[in-house]
Amino acid sequence: MLDKNLSQKIAFWTFRFLGLFVIGILLWILGFVVYNGIGVISFEFLFEAPRNGMVEGGIFPAIIGTFCLIVGSMVVAFPLGVMSAIYTNEYVREGKISKAIRTMTNNLGSIPSIIFGLFGMALFVNTMSWGDSIIAGSFTLGLLTLPLVIRTTEESLKMVPDSLRNGSYALGATKLQTIRRVVLPMAFPNIVTGLILSIGRVSGETAPILFTVAAYFLPKLPTSIFDQVMALPYHLYVISTSGTNLEAARPMAYGTALVLITLVLIINFSASLLRKHFGKKIGV
Repeated sequence: MLDKNLSQKIAFWTFRFLGLFVIGILLWILGFVVYNGIGVISFEFLFEAPRNGMVEGGIFPAIIGTFCLIVGSMVVAFPLGVMSAIYTNEYVREGKISKAIRTMTNNLGSIPSIIFGLFGMALFVNTMSWGDSIIAGSFTLGLLTLPLVIRTTEESLKMVPDSLRNGSYALGATKLQTIRRVVLPMAFPNIVTGLILSIGRVSGETAPILFTVAAYFLPKLPTSIFDQVMALPYHLYVISTSGTNLEAARPMAYGTALVLITLVLIINFSASLLRKHFGKKIGV
């Protein structure tokens, strides 16, 4: 009995230590970025365009460009991903077809992001003649996050008990009515989790937008979906590695990193509140 209790205590404290270690790494990274970037944050930095080789001014065009790409990619990925997951989970029987779809989805999710960038440049920028634009970057990022949306949505749909589906069918509802009025409302809070993860990945990607939308220096706001934009990840890369005055640009880089992290945290927090709101409505 003592051996079992000792083993349990060792396992408990090991898992606790590992959990605290992960939290410590996260706090260390956040603290490092905040310490080096907080001194740059000001009204001018957040709401003005860059100037003087991007070592002065602000990052407002990059913030707006990042928002445009996040919204555009979600408009592409979310409907396609949710409908694909519904088809795989609700309409296709378990067998070769469903296994093939899941295998292809997993393979798509393992492709490096720079390959998506090259594909987006070849298809959207060149073949479809969209040029370097918001719409080309949005479609590229949408394809990048599509596997994540599909997987998380499919897992959310699997969590809905079959008894609810059978009860709906017993009342005379069709499969489509059951999906629309029973399954999706029950799964929606968990589907939002997939959207949160997708937004987090999109907001930090550099390689795909490098080939399809990102501008090196463009101190103005976009006026259409066919315009180029600056974006926070690419802007951070540029001012950290390019130019003749890297020492002067270093505080701007840390400030940009802090804004990017804050943006992701705000989006995730807002989405979490939305998830809790819908969860309370259905009693989850």
